[in-house]
Amino acid sequence: MGGALPSTLPLALTLGDPAGIGPQLAIEAWRRLRLARGETFFWIGDPRLIEKAVPVVRIEHPEETAKAFEHGLPILPVFCETTVIPGRPDPRNAAATIESIRLAVRHALAGRAGGVVTNPIAKHILATAGFPYPGHTEFLAALCDQPGAEIMMLVSPQLRVVPVTVHVSLRNALDTLKTDSIVKVAETASRALKSDFGMIEPRLAIAGLNPHAGEQGLMGDEEQAIIKPAIERLRERGILCHGPLPPDTMFSAHARPTYDAAICMYHDQALIPLKTLDMAEGVNVTLGLPIIRTSPDHGTAFDIAAPATDACVADVSSLLAAIRLAAQMSTHRKGKNR
Repeated sequence: MGGALPSTLPLALTLGDPAGIGPQLAIEAWRRLRLARGETFFWIGDPRLIEKAVPVVRIEHPEETAKAFEHGLPILPVFCETTVIPGRPDPRNAAATIESIRLAVRHALAGRAGGVVTNPIAKHILATAGFPYPGHTEFLAALCDQPGAEIMMLVSPQLRVVPVTVHVSLRNALDTLKTDSIVKVAETASRALKSDFGMIEPRLAIAGLNPHAGEQGLMGDEEQAIIKPAIERLRERGILCHGPLPPDTMFSAHARPTYDAAICMYHDQALIPLKTLDMAEGVNVTLGLPIIRTSPDHGTAFDIAAPATDACVADVSSLLAAIRLAAQMSTHRKGKNR
């Protein structure tokens, strides 16, 4: 994902589900970045979860982060309603998870945080507590007053992928795939690659939907009817793209260097190759919003969650990658806006 380009603003790291691995990962990320004198962040969470395991500095404003980071993990406090038991999520603590996200977005929108890095949430727990959104990205878009603008990109050192249809069944993905949605997703990805990744002329690879990209209509006509018209429209708008490409070959080691991001037609078409290539350092990025948002590409891992005083057995690589990528994106965006 490139070399470190430190952001001048701290990043806001959210609580996530407090019964998951988020608190332990926050501690481990602080320890490593403090030693490396790398990117800085403040954690919006419950200090009672970690203060027995690591020095903490309670802050009131993000501006205090840089000074505090050397001495302890900076925490903007948000308190859980009931006792947190690692591995046993409780809907009564959903309010703290939600408020942590609200505060992170508020500080990013106000220019006090360089971006938002979200720890994993348990969607079913939030739904039980009455949370009306399918997940993080839809909530973030609503907080930014841009519902429907959000686009998901997954990033690893070897591959960037953007699915056109996301958290719907495969049957619904086929039914809802439209030329307009392909164009919207590809345009958003191209703009983000320029503004947040520092690319001058990003190259997009457009995946086919059917085996062999339809084999000229023998295995399906979606390529001719839906995908090719999108590619033609994108080219008319000056976007470098090619396709539709056979999905079974476009992610090979030979093909990947020929493009900067792959536009995929459905969720697993995008995520399977990325996670197969590099599960540890995969990062979820939300495009199309006025703020930068990244997230580790894994879940809450309730099965291995433990008290903060215990040794962390979870792999912190993805969270560190998310923090570093958010800082790089923040630096590129600020440079673009100068």
